[in-house]
Parts: sequence; C-alpha cells; structure tokens
Amino acid sequence: MAGQGKQLQPIIVKRVKKAGHSAHGGAWKIAYADFVTAMMAFFLLMWLLGSTAKGDLNGIAEYFQSPLKVTLMGGDGTGNSDSILPGGGRDLSKNSGQVDGGDAERAKTTMGAQLARMDEIRKDNVRIEALKQKMTTLITQNPKLAEFQSQIRIDKVTDGLQIQIVDEQNRPMFDVGSALVKPYMRDILREIGAALGDIENVVTLSGHTDATPYGSGDRGYSNWELSADRANASRRELVAGGMPDNKLLRLQGMAASDPLDLDNPTGPINRRISITVMTREAEERIRQSFNNPAAGPGALPVVPTPAPGAAANRPAFVPDLASRVSQPAPVPAPPATAPAR
Repeated sequence: MAGQGKQLQPIIVKRVKKAGHSAHGGAWKIAYADFVTAMMAFFLLMWLLGSTAKGDLNGIAEYFQSPLKVTLMGGDGTGNSDSILPGGGRDLSKNSGQVDGGDAERAKTTMGAQLARMDEIRKDNVRIEALKQKMTTLITQNPKLAEFQSQIRIDKVTDGLQIQIVDEQNRPMFDVGSALVKPYMRDILREIGAALGDIENVVTLSGHTDATPYGSGDRGYSNWELSADRANASRRELVAGGMPDNKLLRLQGMAASDPLDLDNPTGPINRRISITVMTREAEERIRQSFNNPAAGPGALPVVPTPAPGAAANRPAFVPDLASRVSQPAPVPAPPATAPAR
C-alpha cells in the first residue's frame, strides 16, 4: 500500500532545565540609600545657602562663635534678618535680635558684672603671683633675710598670699612672755614692709602663740592679749619699713586657736606672725563682716591691750578701730614666772 510506504517518525521533545541564578545580596541597596540621602542633604544645604539672606548668614556665624553671649545678652543671631518673617524673641513684632525668654537688660547687666569679676580675679592672681616671686627673691638674695629663711614661709592661700614668720626653739622672735621685738625680727619685718610698700591689695595681720597658759589663768593677761600685742608690735615695724598704714585692713590676736603643729600645741612653730595680702574678693568679704557683726565668729578685729611696761610706747587704739572702742580695758600684769612662748 502506498500509504504504508513511509512510517511516521517519533517526535522527540527535549526539555532543558535551566539552573537558577544565585541570589544577589542587599548591601548595595543600603549603600545606594546612603548615597541618595547624602545627595539630598547636600542639595538641600545648597538651596538653603542660596535662599538665605546675608543677615541670617552673619547671625548664624556669630551664634556659633559665641553662643553664650547671644543666649544671655541677646543681639545678632539666627533671628536677625530683614526677612518678612519676624525673627526670634518673645515679641513677634521684632524684626531682628535674639532675646532668650527674659529681660535682656538684666541679662546684660549680670553678664557684665560676671565678666568684670572674672577680670578682677585674673588681675588679683597676677598680682599675688608677682608678689610671691618678689618675696621669694628678696628672701634668698637679701643677706639679712637669707639667714632666717627657715623661719619665713610664703604660701598662696584662698584669701591671697600668706607670709608667716615662725619661732625656732633657740631663736625666738619676741622676748619671753612679752611683745618686745627681737632685733633680727625687726630687720625681717622692716624688709617685708619695704617689699609691701607699693602693693595695691590690703593686708591683714594676726599674732599666734603656743598653748602654754599664763600662771594667772585666762582671766588675767593671757595669750589673747599677748598675741594681739605682738601683732600690733609687728604692724609698727612693717609701717616703719615702708608699708602704708592705710593698707592694713585687720589686726587680730589668735592666741593658740590656730596651731600649725596640731600634734604639739606647745611647740615653738605655733608662735608666729601671719601677714596675708588679701584678694579683692576676700577684702570685700571682710568689709561686709565689719558691717554685719552677726556674720560669724571673728567678724570684728581684736583690739590689742598694752603690754605691761610698754604702754608709753604703744598707741591706745588700733588703726581704724577708734570709732569702735573707747579705751582698752586695764588688765593685771602677768606673773613674773610666765612661761616661754
């Protein structure tokens, strides 16, 4: 048969399986997002700079140079512009100026006072440091003082510069139980007085004794009177050396209330004269205590009582205290067997 001469060929279908692609990571998306964000911020910044008035730019620059000034005192700042929108402050009718929610004048006054006080403190520190260097050089180079260098202490304290002259066991500053100045002590005080001749700050002076009591007890002539008399005798020598008498703000006797050697209250180092060149702040505090005696103990200066046998050579009053005290109260003479102090 003709139709059976050619057989049908089988149809073969080849199915090719395609391997799946490996998965891509998502890190590029994060990097791309950061890039787009940075570009947006950049173009936004350029648009702001291009559309901001010159007054705004100057105000922004000044704010970042001194933000505290703009905050406390007001003045040119980010709201200072000629824009149609009023800038800064509590009053929206203001077209310029920064006001930080308060009274600008009061803030300006307060800021000015603080700046003036900081400037005064800085000047005080410079003066005190210069005086310390001057006194240190004087002690080391002056033949009269170099010998007694171990008895002269110079320290910067909270109230200013403190110069202390202390006793040594075999070289006391005063006669036993009296306010008579030894010759070498007179030389020390006069040299220090000459160095303090041109100071701008005021001076306080205090005398200290050890804790050895008088035989007559505290109701007679005691360490309180002795320390005040020694301080007053030291004042006279300082003034004789060249220190202006009107620079003395306070003179006081401390007795044994402030020992240097707490472990040995009767030690010779506790017998001393303290000269303090005061800072302006310390001076103001002391003057306020004069006007307010209730400020605390020690607010009023101690009035020295004339030592026995020395009344003719000692003034009846301490400088600047004549209006406070009428006449020193008489005291009995100390016993002849007064211990060394």
